[in-house]
Amino acid sequence: MLGFLRNKWFKFFLTAVIYILWLIWIGNFWLLIGLPVIYDVYISKKVHWAFWKKKGVKKQTAVVEWVDALIFAVVAATIIRMFLIEAYTIPTPSMEKSLMVGDYLFVSKVSYGPKMPNTPLSVPFVHNKLPLTRNTKSYLEWWTRPYKRLGGLSEVKRGDAIVFNFPDGDTVATDPMYVGHSYYNICRQVGRDQVWKDRRVFGDIVTRPVDKRENYIKRCVAIPGDSLEIKDGILYINGFLSDAFDGHQFVYKVFTNGKPINPKKLDAMNIPFADYNNSYKRDGHELPLTAEQLVQIEKFPNVVKVTRKLDPAGKIDSRIFPHSLRFAWNEDNFGPLYIPKKGATVEISIKNLALYRRAIEVFEENSLEVTGNEIYINGELATNYTFKMNYYWAMGDNRHNSADSRYWGFVPEDHLVGKAVFVWLSLDQNKGFLSGKIRWNRLFRSVNSLLD
Repeated sequence: MLGFLRNKWFKFFLTAVIYILWLIWIGNFWLLIGLPVIYDVYISKKVHWAFWKKKGVKKQTAVVEWVDALIFAVVAATIIRMFLIEAYTIPTPSMEKSLMVGDYLFVSKVSYGPKMPNTPLSVPFVHNKLPLTRNTKSYLEWWTRPYKRLGGLSEVKRGDAIVFNFPDGDTVATDPMYVGHSYYNICRQVGRDQVWKDRRVFGDIVTRPVDKRENYIKRCVAIPGDSLEIKDGILYINGFLSDAFDGHQFVYKVFTNGKPINPKKLDAMNIPFADYNNSYKRDGHELPLTAEQLVQIEKFPNVVKVTRKLDPAGKIDSRIFPHSLRFAWNEDNFGPLYIPKKGATVEISIKNLALYRRAIEVFEENSLEVTGNEIYINGELATNYTFKMNYYWAMGDNRHNSADSRYWGFVPEDHLVGKAVFVWLSLDQNKGFLSGKIRWNRLFRSVNSLLD
């Protein structure tokens, strides 16, 4: 049996079968050209493919062995990262109390199907800029590929923690203060001319392909075909309440009798240091609280009353999608809004064009012009539009401290990276190792168990 397993023909056929199955999965049969290479490696051995090794020498030097191991590790890790799983860190508090700042987790690429890179020529293990540089690109754009996703294990479900490329990240102000923020929102606040003029403040303005935009993680609250509405901060999907999970929190004004709440008590309630530090303002604190924490804090002897932060219906917030005065929407009162589904047709007019214009014009690459009250798509008068892709709606569980779909709109399917599945380490950035830095109760926990 050992002799059979070591036979060069057995090794060749096994490797060739695995390689062909991989080609079928990715759907690129041009790579069949690799079969002669596999044949030569195992059978004919005409080409010295491992050029860093001395040919015909059984015992290589230590340096060569290290180079061999390094090349294998880089190739293997790149394949795993591209097609199977990738590490990710929670950088902001937008998902608290479900996912915490300092959580280190794995993101499954196979859950929804691995997305083939739009920019294949890039430095391994680097996202969009080279280390130790301000904005030097880590990829080449002279060879780009259209969107293609391989077969996955499941579809996106409501409640999944999804990782995706930031939809507003096609243009970026590269100063570290603004990386990860919406360039378009910055322009709405200070003016486009000012952003492009003042490079000392905003840095260079660069564009990025889909797969090199910043990674975001949020909870998917609505899937293609859903109708979404927020009433007084409460989310409804297709007319039904959709906010029943423990980690959900809002910001409350906690009025006291003149004495601030002891920080140790807030820490014991798992309220992060960044949330309560300097939160006391004359008559009380502003704190993000879950329903359970709200009950606890109302019982404190120095707490007089607690009220929830809430933007009233009808108040217009220019930061909120679709950034149009036609829609009197804000983060607490929003919608109703239809989430586009591939193949679905919606009526479009001047009244609702702002909702779907970016999807039609930018994400689905159509030319769109408005003449008077008439809309022209690809040069033809249009009163409706059929979508080419599925779209999703993503929101943070920390509803008053989350830059999410309420601010920049839909998540197109070609921006989906994967599903957060597993927390392997969790560190509290405000504590030392001897004072509870490691959150032991979060180690080796499935993300689903933390989102419920």
